[in-house]
Amino acid sequence: MVSTVQNIAIDCTDAYDSARFWSRVTGRPLHPEDGPGEVETQVMPAEGPVLHFNQVPDTKAIKNRLHLCLRPETSREQEVQRLMGLGAAFVADHREPDGFGWVVLADPEGNEFCVLRSESDRAATGH
Repeated sequence: MVSTVQNIAIDCTDAYDSARFWSRVTGRPLHPEDGPGEVETQVMPAEGPVLHFNQVPDTKAIKNRLHLCLRPETSREQEVQRLMGLGAAFVADHREPDGFGWVVLADPEGNEFCVLRSESDRAATGH
């Protein structure tokens, strides 16, 4: 027997606002029953586990031990700019001169996530 990952739970101080941010990031809808003031909300991805947002009273204090890694449809650089326009904050730059690497951003609640190279970025460098 094995277990299946049902959802990825993300603690936040405003579940609905956090879910709306991630809905815009992923282009996926919120659960149809979720609305402002909900203490638990969900983003419904086309594939993979649900992103489940739990409203908690405390704010984030230390670096995430678990985070999401995003592979954009556009270039990594275009996606970083788009996400920062949605409210993400720049955290760290791990890009290499040869095109490898990633950029670390944080959502409006301070939860870090990575933006990887897109498939087109990878094809352009041959790896």
